[in-house]
Amino acid sequence: MGLIVQKFGGSSVRDRERLLRAMRIVRRTWEQGDDVVVVLSAQGDTTDALLARARELTEEPPLRELDALLATGETASVALGAIALASLGVPAVSLSGWQVPVGTDGTHGGANVRSVGAERIRQELAQRRVVLAAGFQGVDAAGDVTTLGRGGSDTSAVALAAFLGAERCIIYTDVDGVYTTDPRVCPTARRLAAVSCDQMLRLAANGAQVLHDRSVALAARHGVTVEVRSCEEGSVGTLVVPRAESGEVTGVTRSRRGEVTRVTAIGRALPSLAAIRAAVSALETAGITVLGLEEGEQRVTLLVKRDDEDAALCAVHDALVPW
Repeated sequence: MGLIVQKFGGSSVRDRERLLRAMRIVRRTWEQGDDVVVVLSAQGDTTDALLARARELTEEPPLRELDALLATGETASVALGAIALASLGVPAVSLSGWQVPVGTDGTHGGANVRSVGAERIRQELAQRRVVLAAGFQGVDAAGDVTTLGRGGSDTSAVALAAFLGAERCIIYTDVDGVYTTDPRVCPTARRLAAVSCDQMLRLAANGAQVLHDRSVALAARHGVTVEVRSCEEGSVGTLVVPRAESGEVTGVTRSRRGEVTRVTAIGRALPSLAAIRAAVSALETAGITVLGLEEGEQRVTLLVKRDDEDAALCAVHDALVPW
C-alpha cells in the first residue's frame, strides 16, 4: 500500500452534504490500507467573503494581515473535514500550513513553496490517521502565514505529493477530468485520457480553470503525475503526466479582458495558416466578428466580443479539434 494525496476544492466541500461525500471518498481509500493526506480548499465562497470583509475596512488591507485572514478559510475546512471523518469512524488530524510546515518565500498573496516538512505528517500516518493539510497556505522564514494565490490549494497538493514521495496525487474538481474545451458550454467537448504537463500548463495559462498553472509547473519540475477527476461515482478522469503524446490541437480555452474575450487554441501544430483560416471561417459562418488575431508558441488566439464568447468557443473548438 502507498501514500495517496487527495485534494478537494471549495465547491466539493461547500456544505455538509458535499463535505461528507468527499470524506466518504477519503474513507474508502483509507479502508483499502493506503496512507492518506487530504488537502482542502476553503468552503464555497469563503475566501471571497473574507476578502470583502477586509475591504469594508480599507481598499488596500496590509498584505500580511490579509494572508492571516484568508488562511482561516482553509484552516476551518480541514478542521471540519477531520470532524466529518471522525463521525465516519476514521481517525484524522488537521494541520495548518505552519504545522506541517509548508515553507514558503515571503511573498504575501502569491508565495512560492520552498519546502514541505515530512516528520509530523509521517508521525500521524504511522498512527493510521488521515492527515488533512490546509491548502493555499504556508509559513515563511519569519514565521508569518503566507498564501499561495488563487488556486493555490492545487499547488499545495502537488507540493505535498512531491516532497512526501506520494504514489498518487488526485485532484477532485467539478468536471470529470480535463476536456478539449469547457464541457458546460460545448457539448462536443471530449475528455482527454492523458495530457502532458507542458500542454496543461499552456491551457491553464490561457484560461482553463481545471488546474492552477503553478501547480502544473511544480508537477513538471518534480515529475509528479496528477489525476484530475470528479467526486461522482465511476469518474474516470484525466492523467496529467510529465510527458504524453498529444494531437495537433489539444484544446481551446478562453479568458476575458473587459468586454473582449480571448479564444485560444493550444496544440503542438500551432500556429499554422490552415488552422487560422479554419477558425476564422468558423467564426464568420457563425456570424461572429473577429476583432483581432494573435499567434504564439503552440497557440493561436482570436479576439471576439464578450457577448459572443460561448458561441465563439464552440465554433473554434469544432473547427480545430478533431474527433
